[in-house]
Amino acid sequence: MELKELLEKAKKAKYDMAKSTNDLRNKALKNIALKLEEMRDFILETNKIDILNAHKSNYEASFIERLTLTENRIDMLVDSVYKIISLEDYNGKIVEKIQRPNGLIIEKVLVPFGTLLTIFESRPNVTVDISIMSIKTGNTVILKGGKEAINTNRCLSSIMREAIKEYINPDSILFIDSIDRNITEELLKSNEYIDLLIPRGSKNLIDYCVKNSKVPFIETGAGNCHLYIHEDADLDMALKIAINAKYSRPSVCNAIETILVDKKIAENALKLIYNSFSNLNIEMRGCDETLKYININKATEEDYYKEYNDYIIAIKVVEDYHEAINHISKYSTKHSETIVTENKNIAAIFLNEIDSACIYHNASTRFTDGGCFGFGAEIGISTSKLHARGPMGLKEIMTYKYKIYGNGEVR
Repeated sequence: MELKELLEKAKKAKYDMAKSTNDLRNKALKNIALKLEEMRDFILETNKIDILNAHKSNYEASFIERLTLTENRIDMLVDSVYKIISLEDYNGKIVEKIQRPNGLIIEKVLVPFGTLLTIFESRPNVTVDISIMSIKTGNTVILKGGKEAINTNRCLSSIMREAIKEYINPDSILFIDSIDRNITEELLKSNEYIDLLIPRGSKNLIDYCVKNSKVPFIETGAGNCHLYIHEDADLDMALKIAINAKYSRPSVCNAIETILVDKKIAENALKLIYNSFSNLNIEMRGCDETLKYININKATEEDYYKEYNDYIIAIKVVEDYHEAINHISKYSTKHSETIVTENKNIAAIFLNEIDSACIYHNASTRFTDGGCFGFGAEIGISTSKLHARGPMGLKEIMTYKYKIYGNGEVR
């Protein structure tokens, strides 16, 4: 299908979806869940082709981990569909009502954006997550995945299109079955057809979209996240959080990349971290002060800017919370940061002064997730400040319009 033809299909589907009902959309979603279950073995076999190609291309282990579907991950996808079905229908919801002295009644009403474009890398679960959220909210979605997951993405989008056609326009899910970079450039200029761009992937991908898009976009994903261990921290708690935030799944955007440690507790804290991280085969890179206490590689300036997506962590000893806040302000991608301390006043300062989407006190950054926030699912983690910030649930892929009711009023 030519790109212009696909965009025209998306345009028609957008208006069809605007007329659809929540009941029909939920029936379409339920059929997606049933088809994913039915086609489970085929999905996993198709995914193996992409994994094999990734190994042949010598992709990093963390990249292949994001690419891989498992029985458990299929279960999670199916569960997420049913969760989305159970969530409130926000389409047409009145969020504010104003009655003016002149008699006009003004309603602020949630409506779909229209046509969403998502450009993403490696994670085939995104194909399902974004599609089901788009359907629930009455949006149409165009999916442009990366070459590394082309077979899995093609498989999943085909299954979903087949599943929904009995209830809604199947073109509410459209898959760009090409790895041609020129198509991406054309999509980014198609603002007459596409209402919102949501890029998901590496910093390079997101930067490319931000610099070249004529379509309004929400900047997502890049996660250079920090853990700050304050001098009044419970070190056992700090270690538990550090291990969870780095080791549980290092390839995701809410994993930490840097640990900051107050100088007053550096010796004890760093030895705890060193012993545990060494046993977990996590590579550590530290500043000159860090190297006084533990024998690791020296960190460079670039390390503190780096989103490793791997079992690697940068460490820096800081004088106090002022230096910690300044360091985060300089190097962070404004995604998620956490402080471990028993000092509530310092915690309050940290939470108030750090300018990131999600700031934690005594908890892991790994909670920055739509499911963990109770949204049911997420379409991405926004590091933007306009429209949406942090985990983006159903409400964040809707906009609003005003309905105004009068009785002959004139101005």
